Amino acid sequence: NRILFVIHSFCKKDDHNKENLFNSLNYDVAAKKRKKDLLNNKAKIQYFHQEKWIYVHKGSTKERHGYCTLGEAFNRLDFSSAILDSRRFNYVVRLLELIAKSQLTSLSGIAQKNYMNILEKVVQKVLEDQQNIRLIRELLQTLYTSLCTLVQRVGKSVLVGNINMWVHRMESILHWQQQLNNIQITRPAFKGTTFTDLPLCLQLNIMQRLSDGRDLVSLGQVAPDLQVLSEDRLLWKKLCQYHFTDRQIRKRLILSDKGQLDWKKMYFKLIRCYPRKEQYGDTLQLCRHCHILSWKGTDHPCTANNPETCSTSLSPQDFINLFRF
Repeated sequence: NRILFVIHSFCKKDDHNKENLFNSLNYDVAAKKRKKDLLNNKAKIQYFHQEKWIYVHKGSTKERHGYCTLGEAFNRLDFSSAILDSRRFNYVVRLLELIAKSQLTSLSGIAQKNYMNILEKVVQKVLEDQQNIRLIRELLQTLYTSLCTLVQRVGKSVLVGNINMWVHRMESILHWQQQLNNIQITRPAFKGTTFTDLPLCLQLNIMQRLSDGRDLVSLGQVAPDLQVLSEDRLLWKKLCQYHFTDRQIRKRLILSDKGQLDWKKMYFKLIRCYPRKEQYGDTLQLCRHCHILSWKGTDHPCTANNPETCSTSLSPQDFINLFRF
């Protein structure tokens, strides 16, 4: 049975739970519905309301629970267009990751379909421009892990839709992961000045603008001279101070063999203990006056004299928290 094989390949760790899961599936009914589910799942156009904003009700009321949900906001805020904007791309990816970790079961069927369609567009964008590959790999792995857990809990009211639809989504994730793994970065044809041709002070200045230590490590593997620069203590010190508080740093001090603070080792220890600082070019905005959520620059029916002064930027986690009650 194909479904048995696919789920078996997804969830390898717990044979006992897998056996219970497989025995609980009605194979005959599933086979009849599979074709219909796959056709429904192939809709590539995101559903969203004509007005790309949403009113967020105050308080935990029945009205809020019945209408202003995370799924409804996800449908209304046009994330398909947002991923095409370089200022918003990382914001949307982080939001997709947070939803994958803990909020998938709170999405409606339509919102789940929108989620997968937007994710596919993200993957296609990365395949075309060959940027943010590691970021999307991590997103897909997070989603894959969550779906494995949810599929094994089938029958406990944690999934919306037929199990075959979820299996198809897991197959899609595996396919996207394989596509990302097969990317061959092409060297630009441009033969002018390269990064290593710049003066060392400029190279170091550029490296100081990288916010992820893994990017520094990767850059240091390009050439011996860059390897030396990527080990600069001041570079790693600034990176630690950018992401973490003095108190957090003091709790994770590591000394080198020379008795100096080893900022590089401290950075990788700190990221295992604390969340890194997040910074985005553009974010969703919540109007404190009318409680409307929208992207910056989106017109909404605000009655404030100066709507721009009423807007508060929301991080991806802030966005998720708006719909927890």
